[in-house]
Amino acid sequence: MEDYQSFVKKIYKKTGLDLSLYKEVQMKRRLTSLRNKRGYENFNQYFEAINKEQPLLQEFLDKVTINVSEFFRNPSRWKVLEDKILPRMKQKKNRIRIWSAACSTGEEPYTLAILANQFWPLQDIEIIATDLDTNVLARAKQGIYSDRAVQDVPLQLKKKYLLQEANTYKVEENLKKCITFKQHNLLADPYPKGFDLIVCRNVMIYFTEQAKETIYHNFSQSLNSNGVFFVGSTEQIFHPEKYDYQVLDTFFYEKK
Repeated sequence: MEDYQSFVKKIYKKTGLDLSLYKEVQMKRRLTSLRNKRGYENFNQYFEAINKEQPLLQEFLDKVTINVSEFFRNPSRWKVLEDKILPRMKQKKNRIRIWSAACSTGEEPYTLAILANQFWPLQDIEIIATDLDTNVLARAKQGIYSDRAVQDVPLQLKKKYLLQEANTYKVEENLKKCITFKQHNLLADPYPKGFDLIVCRNVMIYFTEQAKETIYHNFSQSLNSNGVFFVGSTEQIFHPEKYDYQVLDTFFYEKK
């Protein structure tokens, strides 16, 4: 136990990543498995190795940041965004500014760009897509995906925005232009401001309650008045009023 706590402190000093804000049981299990796989008996030995070898450090960061994604993940929720949320925004806004937080390999921000383009021209769409892991951001910028990643994209949208090359699909260049990918640590970095829509899905489940509260407050401050916060389908906010949110639809919250 002390061995792990010491590891948490050293990692924070080295990377700025605060593992104590993640649920300990889950995180410790995941990292113990990785440590054992690499042949280290304790976290002290494992840290020494990480400290010296860049590939081990990168593997560790990849393991901590959970990267599972696909276009239109949980399609029924995206349908609500398309049918209810975005048309309402379009009535009030000539431009839209969106933050895709913890964007992983980019499927989510590209999905957002596709849907926003049903209502606004691409030059009036600005999407900031952030993640802690620079490896996944590099993959996101390439915009090349497998069949499986795009299986839920409606056929007419797939034809318009994704160029098929053998067994892969490449995101259309004009769509890419409205997205800026950046590294950002939700637990440590300042939050950008002035968004109409913030999407952060399927990452909050890994954080402690205290970390979640801080993140929800920060997101609230990043939203414009009447801006919308879209969360994952296991991440319902039970007291949205604490963060100046009101329920707009299941998993959608509007800033008052």
